[in-house]
Amino acid sequence: MKKQIMYQVDAFASELFAGNPAAVCILDAWLPEDLMQAIASENNLSETAFALPVDAGYEIRWFTPENEVALCGHATLATAHVLFETGKVNEDRIQFLSRERGLLHVSREKDQLVLNFPLDPPEAVVLPEGLAGAMGAHPQACYRGQTDYLLIYAKQGDVEALNPDYSLLQRIDCRGIIASAPGDGVDFVSRFFAPGCGVPEDPVTGSAHTLLIPYWHNRLSKTKMIAQQRSPRGGELQCEYLGDRVRIGGRAVTYMKAELYLPLTNF
Repeated sequence: MKKQIMYQVDAFASELFAGNPAAVCILDAWLPEDLMQAIASENNLSETAFALPVDAGYEIRWFTPENEVALCGHATLATAHVLFETGKVNEDRIQFLSRERGLLHVSREKDQLVLNFPLDPPEAVVLPEGLAGAMGAHPQACYRGQTDYLLIYAKQGDVEALNPDYSLLQRIDCRGIIASAPGDGVDFVSRFFAPGCGVPEDPVTGSAHTLLIPYWHNRLSKTKMIAQQRSPRGGELQCEYLGDRVRIGGRAVTYMKAELYLPLTNF
């Protein structure tokens, strides 16, 4: 057996039981990939992050209950929160190295943590067959990023009223589907659905905003924006367009510290 400390953090939240919960394991050596996937499946949270210290900062990987993903915002925010809170990092900036999206940064700025991620430019595309039916409402426009579709609706109420058929959404070839619209009192709102990754609706999705921020920057001609994700738990994000990168700010709260007893055989 190997003992491993794991934290559970509510990200993009200033109090417990809000925002998006993520599990975080700070490793001293990489675990077998199928063991990391088994831990994420056992946690059954939208993301479990694993981070390993290296000379340049921390390597980081993210797993949903069903698969590894290329980028995750809220679990990166949660990982930075753990590293700052436990004193493993004393500076106000952490550099993370991801396998597919390159360098990621998280800075501690007053009472917020701020993600600095590469931008995912939206490309206008033809709405995939079956997607409008699966969402239950036809969007005004459809865009595509590296892994996600972005559907634009007329108003916040349209996004809030969506009741997708997850079995149909699973047939769409993508990581997830973002639904977005102008906000009531904020610049824009969104929801994020990824049933193909074992996450029917994600509470707050930092990575989706790498696609949302450039879209709304172009539409609103603003570089700084306030966004809300209108899931049942919900969350607010401070967004900034930097040209080739974006900044996404939020808070985080530790919910739990646990000790895992991991088998090293059969993995």
